[in-house]
Amino acid sequence: MEKVLITGGAGFIASQIADALIEHGREVVIVDDLSHGSITNINPKAKFYKVDIRDQNLNEIFAKERPQIVNHHAARTSVTHSLSKPTDDAEVNILGALNLLQNCVKWGIKKIIYASSGGAIYGEPVYLPCDESHPIAPLSPYGVSKYAVELYINSYLNNFGLNHTILRYANVYGPRQISTGEAAVVAKFAHQMLMGNDISINGNGEQARDFVYVGDIVRANIMAMEQTKNEVYNLGTGKTISVNQIFSLLKSMIGYNREPRYLPAIKGEIFNTSLNAAKAKKELEWVAETNFNDGLKATVDFYKKM
Repeated sequence: MEKVLITGGAGFIASQIADALIEHGREVVIVDDLSHGSITNINPKAKFYKVDIRDQNLNEIFAKERPQIVNHHAARTSVTHSLSKPTDDAEVNILGALNLLQNCVKWGIKKIIYASSGGAIYGEPVYLPCDESHPIAPLSPYGVSKYAVELYINSYLNNFGLNHTILRYANVYGPRQISTGEAAVVAKFAHQMLMGNDISINGNGEQARDFVYVGDIVRANIMAMEQTKNEVYNLGTGKTISVNQIFSLLKSMIGYNREPRYLPAIKGEIFNTSLNAAKAKKELEWVAETNFNDGLKATVDFYKKM
């Protein structure tokens, strides 16, 4: 039985990847410091270690568990945090990843799957939707750190033969997303509306993103395990939805009766972006299947139960 070590496995996306892998009959080892993830997200059939990816004890986990595949999701994910505390952002996202890569090489890992950012690394788009050949021009230290790890991963392939698949995500949404997260506009609005609280929107609300449902991202990670090429893939729908549109859809779905309050825009935030996932369709046979309204309903239903 193939064993997979997942970093950040108590988080929104990676915990659902863990669930899917266990359902597919794989052994799963989760490494998470619980700084953002929740213990309630961890599948009881997974082996769990509360460890920071920067910790030297990571070596002991690899020595004991001997995973064949590593799925790397642990990261600082806030643009604002990266602007105010770039050193902390780099320590976790870059130095933490290097600690992980060193262990991958030392313990003969078959492959690493890396969750990158298809929005942050491209910067303000030159054309839409962005394909994998789009110029790399991150606006925030967060985007810089995510791309730096891609370069390190390629270096580890060239120097040590470490195989990889890099997945550049659009804006992922769905159940288990932390409603206080910076990029979690769907979760934040749904939670606040259900609580009857006021909604704030940064900027004019016309900033638009490519929103992809978490279940579709989980499928891509499972498919990537069987991928034999060392490649990078965008994962998105190729379409954009504005913050104002999301507000209106959720307002109607929930029966919310207030209007939003508009605040200054966030520095370093991209105004409009979407991803071309044609390469993932061709080589992984992956497409985003979940209709946005269906994804919104699943997210609202999740927060109703909280």
